[in-house]
Amino acid sequence: MHLFYTPDIENIKLLPEEESNHAVKVLRLAEGAEITLLDGKGTFYQAVITLAHPKRCAVEILNTYPEDRSHRPFIQIAVAPTKNIDRIEWLAEKATEIGFDKLTFLKCRYSERKEIKRERINKILISAMKQSLKATLPELTDMTDFKKFVEAPFEGQKFIAHCYKETERVLLSKSYKPGSNVTILIGPEGDFSEQEVELALKNGYVPVSLGKSRLRTETAALVACHTINVINEINE
Repeated sequence: MHLFYTPDIENIKLLPEEESNHAVKVLRLAEGAEITLLDGKGTFYQAVITLAHPKRCAVEILNTYPEDRSHRPFIQIAVAPTKNIDRIEWLAEKATEIGFDKLTFLKCRYSERKEIKRERINKILISAMKQSLKATLPELTDMTDFKKFVEAPFEGQKFIAHCYKETERVLLSKSYKPGSNVTILIGPEGDFSEQEVELALKNGYVPVSLGKSRLRTETAALVACHTINVINEINE
């Protein structure tokens, strides 16, 4: 199956230039070849190439069908990016394969990275979406101040994963209610500050544990994403 990301396909029956080049020059697809398009908004399109041009490949839509999202509510991961950006790029790829909806990067007191390159992360999200045969592209936000984020309204369950043993924490797998929209906060390599944890709790966040092991930032975020998905799938 040849998959192409076409966010404007409803308005313009052309593949973007990068996808056109991949279809015509790399895959050597010609007029009449059937391909599958996805718009990143939850819809697949069965199409046929009508003009095999490396910069503006034209297509005709034959059929459309929605992505099956019946088992998963809205999942947001809010994480403080690691100093080594490769680890965050790995998280973006693997979490997309598993399934989530929004990735927010947090600027925390102990954050070792204060900025990210959204364009590069977004390309990774697109590639992983295609690889995992999904049609919904996770939303990616700019770096957001921790205080601003936790004080913003959210309709759903809100969790913060931290390592302070003085605060009572329950396993995420026992705290999450199947079918609920969810946001989970994952701290930097030095963890959240005690003041940040306190602020989150004041704003309705529930402290949770992801297990007995002390996990790296990106591993913790992926474990949380996987846990939520598994709980929803077994409770369909």
